[in-house]
Amino acid sequence: RGYLSGSGWKEYKDTQSICGVKLPKGLKESDKLPEPIFTPATKEDVGHDINVTQEYIERMIGEDVARKLKDMSMALYEKANSYAESKGIIIADTKFEFGEVDGEITLIDEVLTPDSSRFWPKDEYEPGKSQPSFDKQFVRDYLETLDWDKTPPAPELPEEIVTRTSEKYLQALRMITGREI
Repeated sequence: RGYLSGSGWKEYKDTQSICGVKLPKGLKESDKLPEPIFTPATKEDVGHDINVTQEYIERMIGEDVARKLKDMSMALYEKANSYAESKGIIIADTKFEFGEVDGEITLIDEVLTPDSSRFWPKDEYEPGKSQPSFDKQFVRDYLETLDWDKTPPAPELPEEIVTRTSEKYLQALRMITGREI
């Protein structure tokens, strides 16, 4: 995580920290953090992932494995964000999922997609407010306008929301890769 947004922003407003990492006072929504931070979460069978501390992860899986996960995550994020910024996109935060395959820590599931990351247009970045984005935040924002208690099943999305979301995802793809599909 390199920017203060989403669940991190909510937690910061309450505790001035995210996942146990203390942050400076006075940060605003969408501020760039002084340096990227590792914000682990546990995968839940039902519902949203739960943010936890590095210490919690160390107790669950051991210090060495937890340190490797953190180091791998930070290196991936920093390299990806640097590349994306050169293409006009800020990766505000992202989620990596890891597993163990034949005794090796392995990156699994989707990586650096609009479903697992916050992609912001660099030329429109303005701290202190929610950012325009090329990710699923558009769908989340729409769902927040509905009278829905967030228990499955989710409401059906109107065609316009699906189309605009698809356009945002494709725009991110074009900007990052320079390719059309």
